[in-house]
Amino acid sequence: MNEKLPLRKYEHYKGNQYEVIGVAKHSETLEELVVYRALYGEHGLWVRLLKMFLETVEVVWKCWEENSVNKKHVRVFCSRANASCWC
Repeated sequence: MNEKLPLRKYEHYKGNQYEVIGVAKHSETLEELVVYRALYGEHGLWVRLLKMFLETVEVVWKCWEENSVNKKHVRVFCSRANASCWC
């Protein structure tokens, strides 16, 4: 297990799930890359810079109860790595 990123399933803030396989290094720049697999569709294998994978994303959701007359915007902050976000 990598100390910077546990090897487990993650949920993107848009709802898709991914499984982190490991952290690799770029052969020339030595930048750390997250190797992960989509758990939907064709189950593609992807890489992303570790610093990008862990960055915080600001998401603005429109949230309201189904029968509510007073609709409101709710600002939700979530990390891409731990993006189990809801209103």
